[in-house]
Amino acid sequence: MTDDVFIQSLPSQALLQRKVNGLRQLSGNDAQEGDIFVPQNITTENDLLAWLRVVFPLFTDDDIAKLLYYYPLSNLTVSSGNLTMFATAGDEGPTALDVSQSATGQQQRANLIYGETTFVCPSYWLADAYNSRGRTGYKYQYSVPAAIHGTDLAAYLNTPSVGNIGPDFAFAFQRIFGNFVISGNPSIPVAIASGDGSNGTTGSGLENWPTYSLADRRMANLNQTGTNTQEVNLAIYRFGANVNATIYVEPGLQNDLSLVDAYEWEGGRGRRCDFWQSVAKIVPE
Repeated sequence: MTDDVFIQSLPSQALLQRKVNGLRQLSGNDAQEGDIFVPQNITTENDLLAWLRVVFPLFTDDDIAKLLYYYPLSNLTVSSGNLTMFATAGDEGPTALDVSQSATGQQQRANLIYGETTFVCPSYWLADAYNSRGRTGYKYQYSVPAAIHGTDLAAYLNTPSVGNIGPDFAFAFQRIFGNFVISGNPSIPVAIASGDGSNGTTGSGLENWPTYSLADRRMANLNQTGTNTQEVNLAIYRFGANVNATIYVEPGLQNDLSLVDAYEWEGGRGRRCDFWQSVAKIVPE
């Protein structure tokens, strides 16, 4: 909480002004950060509005209208009702504004709002804050289904509970963190990123991971593909929604690591994060 003594400004505003210590940072988020923090009974826009007025009590009707403008439902959802739940690609097809592995429609809208304002956008702001005065910042998203808040811990600690994290992915993720700690640069060789021992020159881009900057807002998307699937109930992830989701499992898990445009990700996430910075003073701390 801002107390005007130890913490003299809102963190989002301090980061906007690049008031940070240190020289390097690596920040990330999971694909579905908000699910376990939002009541899973939001089915109509009236339900959504009622929830928003509780979570953001300082928002006026105009503020809420602007919020809904930045978090619209697409014609796909409006015309077809609820979509089948699935993990979005991030840079093509339906986006997280409409659907995820745990929700669709108004419920997903709420999940995304909470996830972005609380967890995702701060990781963007950190990366932005470390792009001047000799500092360097790097950004990633953990997207391995089901990428609920906190599930990335199982990946870089290599302690998967449901068999959805392959050894090649865990090794690559661990090397990302290890390289950053040792050298300040999370880049990993092609052979490690691909997981197939390849010595080729065409890789994921993570062999030369760019620093995050206003001129180059690329982040690493850390994902997997596979040939074998399994249905799991997301309730196994602590307070995850009581819905089934499809995950990839061994044998056949393959790394799918790439560089993507973080600003345009999931239907323009960067613009939504800009919105949250603009209303920081009326967002509860």
